[in-house]
Amino acid sequence: MSLRPRLYFDGGCRPAGMEIAVVWRGVAHIAEGHGAGNSMTAEWLALIAAVRLARAHDVPDPVFLGDSRAVVAQATGIARARGSALDFLTEFRSLTATMPLHVRYVPRSRNLAGIALDRRHDGAGRHPFPCVTLP
Repeated sequence: MSLRPRLYFDGGCRPAGMEIAVVWRGVAHIAEGHGAGNSMTAEWLALIAAVRLARAHDVPDPVFLGDSRAVVAQATGIARARGSALDFLTEFRSLTATMPLHVRYVPRSRNLAGIALDRRHDGAGRHPFPCVTLP
């Protein structure tokens, strides 16, 4: 039995604006400069970026792993989305309408996308993965 491809996603807020990361196949895909926002918006942007990356590369049966319990719960229908989260959920559902849906919570310490973002700002200049810029 083969494992499903895993795409880790994470979003965060910095003084310069929101940033997001998706790690797939050992490469951190990072985008910054998303403007002002909150952590929930950044997490949704990261999940949507992960879905777009999976679709662009025809990733079969992907699993999306993130450390935002709220976004995972809303994306899977366990919790209700309200306000701007409802707009993100609508976009997410549109993008995933024709693909199997696997969104799972992963603790922060195991979220490779979160680790990639943290390492960008820890001052040591260490990157756990090669980094590319998301479009």
